[in-house]
Amino acid sequence: MDKSIDEIYEEMLSVFGETSGYLPSASCDLAARIYAAAAQIQGLYLQAQWLLDQSFPQTAKGEYLERHAQLRGLSRGVATCAAGVLRFGLSTAVGSDLTIKSGTVCMTAAGIRFATTDQAALKSGLLYVDVPAVALEPGKKGNVAAGSVTIMAAMPVGITACTNPAAFSGGDDAEDDEALRRRLLDSYRRLPNGANAAYYEQTALSCTGVAAAVAVGRPRGVGSVDLYIATDAGIPDATLLAEVNAHLQEKREISVDLQVLAPTPQTVNISAAVQPAVGFTFEEARAEADAALRAAFTGAMLGKSVTLAFLGNLLYELDSIQNYRFITPSADLTGSPTVLPCLGTVAVSAWEA
Repeated sequence: MDKSIDEIYEEMLSVFGETSGYLPSASCDLAARIYAAAAQIQGLYLQAQWLLDQSFPQTAKGEYLERHAQLRGLSRGVATCAAGVLRFGLSTAVGSDLTIKSGTVCMTAAGIRFATTDQAALKSGLLYVDVPAVALEPGKKGNVAAGSVTIMAAMPVGITACTNPAAFSGGDDAEDDEALRRRLLDSYRRLPNGANAAYYEQTALSCTGVAAAVAVGRPRGVGSVDLYIATDAGIPDATLLAEVNAHLQEKREISVDLQVLAPTPQTVNISAAVQPAVGFTFEEARAEADAALRAAFTGAMLGKSVTLAFLGNLLYELDSIQNYRFITPSADLTGSPTVLPCLGTVAVSAWEA
């Protein structure tokens, strides 16, 4: 238990008195020196408690928690930038091509910025062109709803408007300490032994780009394993599947028939009515609700159920929302190891009593 400076000071005075036969006056130089020493000793108590906390994964923080994770082959998830498409358009078609340079910046009314990743041209006679783009800053705040990006920081010559025809997605915040701690402690609860599901899942998670992995035993009989993986953005591409498969083929048991597969996407359409909290407009509440729902549907949802309690908690944590009601889904959606819930449409309407 930590001791206060005064407690340590009183103990030191008591020992000094027992040893020397007298107690120094509270205003004398010796008492001041003893009090200064007590302050330093209290600092050592605090440092010892801090060191004890960093010695165990249950209480470690920051880089010390990351070092515990490294012992289990884990690393902290990094922040990612949302990706999508920006649409540049005209009100009236023109007779010449208009160039949109790579790096053209557009933003939302809230100042969330996006930049094109390729150079494109709006061909003569057409009214718009779609260009791939990413958020300039990583994090979930880049997962903005369709139609949110309407401001051009520097308008390309001849272009009169911009928007995003579909929502930006895939943006995620860096993994916080508590999320990393849960994964770390789970690696101790489900110890890999070279043959169980935890072994294949944790080996796959050590591969760059894999956000979630679920192993299914005996899908084709004894000695077979199917491993389903997902990325932060959702369904993995063929390149990542091949890389993870090659890595696991080297690690698998002898005679094990192993396949690394992409999960089956399950579209989840969400419709909700929200009531804004005092001090917030409906548009502010709608935008935050839309962003929160989109940010939740990452590859980490692999194999998980989509419950109304889970969706409701996403909205309950928002300061801008006082009350909510889900129209769809009307019931919990049961998860499956081979299925990845993927967000479809999101419709947030005003609460009608």
